[in-house]
Amino acid sequence: MSKETIDSLETLKYRIREFAFSRQWERYHTPKNLAMALIVEAAELVERFQWLSPEESETLDSTRREQVRQEIADVLIYLTRLADLLEIDLLEAARDKLEINASKYPIEQARGNAAKYNEF
Repeated sequence: MSKETIDSLETLKYRIREFAFSRQWERYHTPKNLAMALIVEAAELVERFQWLSPEESETLDSTRREQVRQEIADVLIYLTRLADLLEIDLLEAARDKLEINASKYPIEQARGNAAKYNEF
């Protein structure tokens, strides 16, 4: 795969689709399998922060930062592929979820408060 510009989620979606298709991975890329792979990659991302203090997690050295960068990319790739298969527009879904969260977490109750919405 050449290092072409990927400047949108739409372009990323098509590049991932092309990548999987050229390797004949469609039979493996079921929603169930992709969701499972996504959780594995998310766990690998968490692992990069395991045992770090909050301060250390904010000031990663270049090696660990690159490891985190790679794991974030894996999460994004699997999430994008899953959304593609299920015909979910990621930006639309995120926008809708932000609206839902805004109503669950009104500024006056949520500001500076880590409680869950049902605990207000």
